[in-house]
Amino acid sequence: MLKIQTPNPAPRSSQTARADAGTFVQLAKTASLADGGVQTSQLLAEALQLDPHHHEAQILQERLHQTFVPRWHFPMLADQARNRAYAEAIAMKVKPGDIVLDIGCGAGLTAMLAARAGAKHVYTCEQQPLIAAAATQVIADNGLSDRITVLSKWSHEIVIGVDMPEQADVVVSEIVDTVLLGEGALDTLSHAMAVLAKPGARAIPETGTLVAQLVESEALLQQWRPQTAEGFDLSAFHHLARVAQITPGDFMACGLRSLGPGTDLFQFDFTRPDVAPARSNARLSCTHGGEAHAVFVSFEMQLAPGIALTNGLTSDGHWGRTAFLLDASRRLSPGDDLQVTAQHDAAALSVSVRDAEEPAADRAQVWLEPAWRLEGEPSEPTAPAALSYPGWTPTPGPSAEAPVRACS
Repeated sequence: MLKIQTPNPAPRSSQTARADAGTFVQLAKTASLADGGVQTSQLLAEALQLDPHHHEAQILQERLHQTFVPRWHFPMLADQARNRAYAEAIAMKVKPGDIVLDIGCGAGLTAMLAARAGAKHVYTCEQQPLIAAAATQVIADNGLSDRITVLSKWSHEIVIGVDMPEQADVVVSEIVDTVLLGEGALDTLSHAMAVLAKPGARAIPETGTLVAQLVESEALLQQWRPQTAEGFDLSAFHHLARVAQITPGDFMACGLRSLGPGTDLFQFDFTRPDVAPARSNARLSCTHGGEAHAVFVSFEMQLAPGIALTNGLTSDGHWGRTAFLLDASRRLSPGDDLQVTAQHDAAALSVSVRDAEEPAADRAQVWLEPAWRLEGEPSEPTAPAALSYPGWTPTPGPSAEAPVRACS
């Protein structure tokens, strides 16, 4: 019997591949982003498989990833001190047989740490579909797919008996910004501990404290309030910059000098979160004479007994920092102090500063700290209606918006 061998299909020519890749790019440019960029990502990946050097596909793919995958994920994953602290805290608090809820899957690191610590099963939520898909692959690559379930949804959408068979014994999260509040941690954990966790469930982190202190830094002042440029007076522009959002690189370059000890403003119990607004008055003392340029606000977060993280003046790592600039620099001597009035709601911090001797009527205006974190986006971002790219006007879906709550 004569056997006929069918020849393999002829490979596409370079010209044909480029043309087909262009078709996928055009489809990507008109796809809805309401799915978190999943379809667009797939179309661009198809285009680049056909033509790895397709310029527009490369640019659009990078813009898509920057839009939906916050850049701070990468330095966070490289932060060895942060990773070690979470590893030790999870090993201390997760027991064999535990059900663990991990809020904010990211790349899946904390979920995998919980599985390694002996958890019976880990349920980790990540609202952003591109991140959830990547985390699922990371978990599979590490042989943990049978013990970790990635839920591509907000934690407040999780239903016990549907998404999880039972409430969690341990809740793990890292959903704080530079002043703990801006990513909605209090609201998120209030719901999780009340609805998704068993009574008396353990939590990582356990507590957080906001600390304020006076600092001196000519470099910080020059960066945020340059007096002149090319001989022109710029001082009338300064009122538009009252809160300095300091990246790790800027933090190292500015060399902030403490003029006095840190003073606690607020303490938060993440095992029993309270979302009620609060107000605190505190005196910031000066023990080292100098020029006070700003009030530096940092956090101290206890993950487990004896295990803590901070973004204070002596720390390093991926964290950004926040400094509230004084309206005018103050020359202070040891023994001087300033009075701070701080207020917070469930998602933001405001601070007002005045000399302790001044009447309340002379108080400087309130400075509101926006929801901000390194690179400016939470890990469960509000999906934009479209990517900002010249010539690209994707067709919006029925709803490309989502409530803002962060999981990192």
